[in-house]
Amino acid sequence: MDYKFLLESILKHLDEGILVVDKNANVTFYNEPATNIAGITPDRAIGKNILDIFPDLTPETSTFYQVLRTKQPIIDYVQTYMNFQGIKVSTLTSTIPLIKHGEIIGALEIYRDLTQVKELSEKVLNLQSELFKKTRNVKSYQGNGVRYTFDDIIGESPVIKELKKRAQKIADSDSPVLVYGETGTGKELLIQAIHNAGKARRNKPFIAQNCAALPNTLLDSILFGTTAGSFTGAKDKPGLFELADGGTLFLDEINSMDMELQGKLLRVLQDGMIRRVGGTNTIIVDVRIIASTNEPPSQLVEKNILRKDLYYRLNVIPLNIPALRDRKEDISLLTNFFIDMYNDKVNKKVEKISPAALNILHSYHWPGNVRELKYAIESVMNFIEGNVIDVDDLPNHIVSSTETARSKQQEATEDIVISSLVENLNEYEKKLIQKALKQANGNGAKAARMLKIPRQTLHNKIKKYNIDWEIILHRG
Repeated sequence: MDYKFLLESILKHLDEGILVVDKNANVTFYNEPATNIAGITPDRAIGKNILDIFPDLTPETSTFYQVLRTKQPIIDYVQTYMNFQGIKVSTLTSTIPLIKHGEIIGALEIYRDLTQVKELSEKVLNLQSELFKKTRNVKSYQGNGVRYTFDDIIGESPVIKELKKRAQKIADSDSPVLVYGETGTGKELLIQAIHNAGKARRNKPFIAQNCAALPNTLLDSILFGTTAGSFTGAKDKPGLFELADGGTLFLDEINSMDMELQGKLLRVLQDGMIRRVGGTNTIIVDVRIIASTNEPPSQLVEKNILRKDLYYRLNVIPLNIPALRDRKEDISLLTNFFIDMYNDKVNKKVEKISPAALNILHSYHWPGNVRELKYAIESVMNFIEGNVIDVDDLPNHIVSSTETARSKQQEATEDIVISSLVENLNEYEKKLIQKALKQANGNGAKAARMLKIPRQTLHNKIKKYNIDWEIILHRG
């Protein structure tokens, strides 16, 4: 294997740029991707000092000089500077010291272009800022697409009714909220409904930020704002906390934040004060924080992805949105709702869904939850020619998946040894009760509602089957 040829082939097709300097910060290796971030060709870069290539950097602001001085790496650092051609660029860089026999001999930097991402983020911030200025005295705040209320949460299942009831109770509270729900369950819909139901905050800003959408260093400046001169190209800009003052800040996928940024968020939750990146002045903000995860928060804590102290502070009001497979009695209602919606959007006149097709939808496991059901109906409505949705109209992967599941169920049934019907029914009933107790987090009244039996009946059956609540709650 010709490793030199292999390395050259890899470098040729990388989207990232690579710069290597010696201990004096003079360039010894330079590989520039097609995006031409640095604005200089390799033959002109070799031998030049890094400050000659990027003239507005200084030994204090250059990551290379800092790494050569401290011998410590700088990972995923966002920089904005003028390149060799005088063009303003933003990059996400990782600068690593090159140490041999205990002595530093240079540094390696891998960087990629963030210019468009940063410009887009700044445009969003500027637009939000202008919207809030214009709507400051308007009674009904409509900035940032806030439009959902509790009436938009479709469902009559006991778990959905209980969720709406709990969420409505805490709408006027200032306490933080932690929402857990799988992807597609409708977390932002619920959170917007809470904001719009709150008497004190519904006329104030609602801002949503997906924490997984940006590198942590950029997310830091987006959330807390920046101070002019804090880094190259930085300006005085308010962050999302300031823009959401008086209203609600929704932080989606909060577990994507690194531990340091989670610590900064915890301090805001504790004292209601922020400090812009690079700033010294403290700013008091009145913001209700609602965060969400698409994995069970307790498991994220166990994996050291979510800070335990932040979890305790956010989990003052926990709200769990059930997966669609746990509220299948709502599938018919949701399906008819989406049929009506897309009748208007795609100009169709579909009246209903056939019982056979609806049975398929009930049998499917819905890994994408309500969002997947919505898009499945949208797909059907674009192609259907009649006025009744039938099995043949459904997406192939849904039909084939349910047929496979039925086939496996049939095979499993054939292997069952015929025994006492009463014993089998009792065992099945015991498992149902255990599952309901686990989903209800040990709340007997809630479990009874899920099983649609009186609470006393549930307690009698728990005694009958000698069910240990503690074992159920800590299993898995």
